[in-house]
Amino acid sequence: MKLPIVGVRQIKLPVSDLARSARWYSDLFGLELAAEFYEDSAVRGIVLADHAAGFVIGLRQREYCASGPVLDGFDVCAFMVSTPEQMSMVVARCVDLGIAHGEIHDRGEFGIAMDVADPDGTILRFVAGSHTGPPGIFAGVEFGRGPGPPNFYDQPRLNF
Repeated sequence: MKLPIVGVRQIKLPVSDLARSARWYSDLFGLELAAEFYEDSAVRGIVLADHAAGFVIGLRQREYCASGPVLDGFDVCAFMVSTPEQMSMVVARCVDLGIAHGEIHDRGEFGIAMDVADPDGTILRFVAGSHTGPPGIFAGVEFGRGPGPPNFYDQPRLNF
């Protein structure tokens, strides 16, 4: 049975400096403060919203998270843009804000991708192009060590 999911509502990330990360995410995405969570005499978490796109990014002071997670270098999510031209808009926004960004990589039939590290080193991936094939069709993707498009295969390697 397939669940009736219509989209992703929230991405929630641990951060080391709540105010710094709130400014960074708000500036990059053009988000507005929608909610905050006050605990132990201070704000420990916030929710930033893009009401038009229908998603929020939750930020939580790391030491108040259940396990103190560190996601440095890990790509926790990918934001989809429709065209390579829109990817250029993401690059321009990063440049305007002085935010470092990675190179745009060709991922073959999966389109193009670019990574941006937040102030804690957590990676946000931006992609333009298809991210899945048609239902019922499997696609394996093998990444090499260097730049360039990945190799594709059609039989699963993981048994579960």
